[in-house]
Amino acid sequence: MDIQEIWDNVTVLVTEYGIKLVLAIVILLVGKWLARIVTALARKSLDKRGMEATIAGFACNIIYALLMTIVIVATLGQLGIQTASFVAIIGAAGLAVGLALQGSLANFAAGVLMVLFRPCKIGDFIEAAGTAGTVDDISIFTTTLKTPDNKTIIAPNAAIMGGNIVNYSAQTTRRIDMLVGVSYEADLRKAKAVITALVGADERVLRDPEPTIAVSELADSSVNFVVRPWVNSADYWAVKFDLTEKIKLTLDEEGIGIPFPQMDVHLHKLPE
Repeated sequence: MDIQEIWDNVTVLVTEYGIKLVLAIVILLVGKWLARIVTALARKSLDKRGMEATIAGFACNIIYALLMTIVIVATLGQLGIQTASFVAIIGAAGLAVGLALQGSLANFAAGVLMVLFRPCKIGDFIEAAGTAGTVDDISIFTTTLKTPDNKTIIAPNAAIMGGNIVNYSAQTTRRIDMLVGVSYEADLRKAKAVITALVGADERVLRDPEPTIAVSELADSSVNFVVRPWVNSADYWAVKFDLTEKIKLTLDEEGIGIPFPQMDVHLHKLPE
């Protein structure tokens, strides 16, 4: 075979398959671009209808995955690959892959359950899967949380749905549980009156339900009061920090001691 024949064969291959390759690349790029546009339009449409962000984001992820599957099949068809047999191969391989990826399928199923039953939604502060944070995104396989110190935690959906979910944002109000100890020599009536006045003076404390302030136990080193005011969920930490500081300062000003655990050590001298 001389150089001319080789060149003619190369020209034929480039002409025949080069065009197919270029068209396949165009289909892939344009299809991906269209998939993003359709997904964005779907998201806008769902947002206009007032659909919850959690459900809208999950639905858009599924739409994008389905569209990209169609684009990939069309790209392979342009390259001359028999898509019918390819789909059959994918189906056969899907069974084996499904068995190998049971964890991923469990995460997908858990994601669907999270969208359907909505134990939490985007913006809720939850405690689940051994961590706590604000729900930032719920995707097909994972849930993204942001911690109060601005760390991002990506937790598998199955781990979240497989255990207890504590949703701190589900209710509009929360109860603050505080324990305040005073010395045994202190005037309990005066101490209770001081704490009651401080709690009542804070405008963020709700009047209904009424705060609970009572002696809870006679501990080893102190007489303990439980202080349980109700506040709006958004005010929880601010009120708790403020009351803790004010109670300590005011009790000091009133001469009411707050004891700390003490231990008496007796030394015995052994005879020589």
